[in-house]
Amino acid sequence: MAREHIYSEEEFPSPFKQLWYTFRNTPVAMIGFSCYLFLVFMAVFGSFLTPHDVLENNLDQLLVPPAWNDEGNISYLLGTDDLGRDMLSRLIHGTSLTFGLSFVVVIFAMTIGVVIGSISAITRGVKSSFLTHFLDVILSTPSLLLAIIIVAILGQGLENVLWAIALVSIPQFIHVTRNAIKEEQKKGYVLTPILDGATETRVLITSIYPNIIDKIIIQATLAQSAAILDIAALGFLGLGAPVPMPEWGSMLKNSLDLFYIAPWTSYLPGLAILFTVIVTNLVGEGLRHSLKIQKDN
Repeated sequence: MAREHIYSEEEFPSPFKQLWYTFRNTPVAMIGFSCYLFLVFMAVFGSFLTPHDVLENNLDQLLVPPAWNDEGNISYLLGTDDLGRDMLSRLIHGTSLTFGLSFVVVIFAMTIGVVIGSISAITRGVKSSFLTHFLDVILSTPSLLLAIIIVAILGQGLENVLWAIALVSIPQFIHVTRNAIKEEQKKGYVLTPILDGATETRVLITSIYPNIIDKIIIQATLAQSAAILDIAALGFLGLGAPVPMPEWGSMLKNSLDLFYIAPWTSYLPGLAILFTVIVTNLVGEGLRHSLKIQKDN
């Protein structure tokens, strides 16, 4: 009987898999990633987990301190605000407004930015030069200032705030995508299929995108961190979510007058914003560190 010879094929993981293998070996980054997944879960399912109605006023339970206080009530674990609304329920529901909507904004900005950046990278001449200089001017202006200007033009409201932040975030993705594609176009693996007759669009989709997706994802995490701060800042300035909605920036603004009477109404939404930004930055920095290690190897 003939003996079968089986040869094991050596597998070369994609750049994205290599990035993940390096990322998961970084404990701090994995802690941040676990917290990030928790925030995603709360943003999606938080409205079903709130113990109380986020808009219901309970005049018999005004400014109840958190449960660990001697005057606290276990039914209101994190206390209530000046209208008797449960702080825990409002913070949980606010995850979908501050964190969840920032995720949607970044996905939209990333899609538009990658498309425009790709077109800019494969074009030549005046169009590409004009877009490059225009992006340099936009990126030199603080994103929050641009968002405030756009909201002033469009009008107040959470929807206009999201449009403003999305428009401000698009140039960042255009810049990163264009530079990444330009860098990859100089490599030999890109020139080979072009010499074989493949179109630039086909090479872009089949060869370049798989090798730059890690850079785009890293930029997305950094952009989301900025988007969270912008949504909260515009809400704090009274330009974002209306008063009844439990958006963290708006909650922080409405509780400033109560800081000395009921400090938990101020520091709880502030801590929520701080925790979310730190977690998002940990994921972004972990990805950036992993990408640096991957390049060094």
